[in-house]
Amino acid sequence: MADDLRTRFTAELKTAMLAKEAARVSGIRMITAKLKDADIAARPSGVEKVPDDQIISMLRGMVKSRTESAGMYRQGNRPELAEKEEAEIAIIESFLPQQMDDAAMQAAVQDAVAEAGASSVKDMGKVMAVLRAKHAASLDMAKAGPLVKAALGG
Repeated sequence: MADDLRTRFTAELKTAMLAKEAARVSGIRMITAKLKDADIAARPSGVEKVPDDQIISMLRGMVKSRTESAGMYRQGNRPELAEKEEAEIAIIESFLPQQMDDAAMQAAVQDAVAEAGASSVKDMGKVMAVLRAKHAASLDMAKAGPLVKAALGG
């Protein structure tokens, strides 16, 4: 990534403010507040600012919690609240790297199984480590788990 995510957040916030996009300004401020919390939480371990890969994990967590909330709001017949959550999801996802499609994910799993020399479900941890090292930004590890298990005959 040429631009680190922090620089993108600042630039996008300025652009949204100039364009008077209140929802986007609010969404980006929410992200930067969460990031500031993550930085503060990381300080005791000697990390001044969390790296991009941890920011991506944080953003994915934010998307996941909002997806769950939106589903609950829809079940509770509160579409206006669900739409607010979904709008925030769209803003957060605009900062995430493009996700692999199913075919690419399957190919990445096969490559990782071969690279790890995995032969059974006991080797799942090795395969997941290879996937994480090579594709952490573009691969949803939660979706990769079942594929790895299936590839190893589990």
